[in-house]
Amino acid sequence: MNLFKLTFATVALIAATSANAVVFNVSAMANSSTGGAPLATIALTAGQAYTVTSSTDDLWSAGALPRFSDANGLVGDRFATASDDSGQPVGTQIGANFGLYTQDGFSAPFGSLIGRIGTSYTLLGSNFAGTASSAGVLELFYWDSNNGDNSGSIAVDVSLVPEPASWALMIGGFAMTGAALRRRRTLVAA
Repeated sequence: MNLFKLTFATVALIAATSANAVVFNVSAMANSSTGGAPLATIALTAGQAYTVTSSTDDLWSAGALPRFSDANGLVGDRFATASDDSGQPVGTQIGANFGLYTQDGFSAPFGSLIGRIGTSYTLLGSNFAGTASSAGVLELFYWDSNNGDNSGSIAVDVSLVPEPASWALMIGGFAMTGAALRRRRTLVAA
C-alpha cells in the first residue's frame, strides 16, 4: 500500500469522525416549549453517546429585563458584559433566578435548553454529554411558559461521540502512516 493511499485513508477516517458535529440555531420564540415547535436535530439510537454545547455568551430572552439567559436558564443574577450578545450596557442586570418551570411532568430552570427524544426530556444546558435514553430524533426546546415575548436564539453544537471502534481505526491509520513514512525515509537514505 503506498503512502498516498495510507494518508487518504487516515484523512477519510478523521473526516468521518468529525463530520458528526452539526450547529443548530434554537429560537426562544419559534422553538419554545409552550407555543412553539421543537427543533428536530439528529437521529440517535438507544444508548448512543452525544454532546450538546453552546457559548455562555450566546443569550436568548423570555421578555423584559431581567430575563436574558444562556442555555443554562434563568438560574441567578446575570449582568451584561462586553462579550455577551444582550446589547445592554456593561454592568446592567439582565438575568435573575426565575426558578423551575414544569411541563409534561418535567421540571427544569426557566429559559434553559431542553432536549427530548420521544417522550423523554433532558436538561441539556450549555454543556451536556450523555447517552440517548431511547432511539429517535433529538428535539430541542427553549423551556418557558409563554413564547409571546421571547426573543433571540442560541447556536447549539450537537455532536455524535465516535464509537471506540472508530477511534481504533483512526489510531491504526495514524500508526500505518507513521510506519510508511519511517520506511520511506529509510529507503531514501539507503
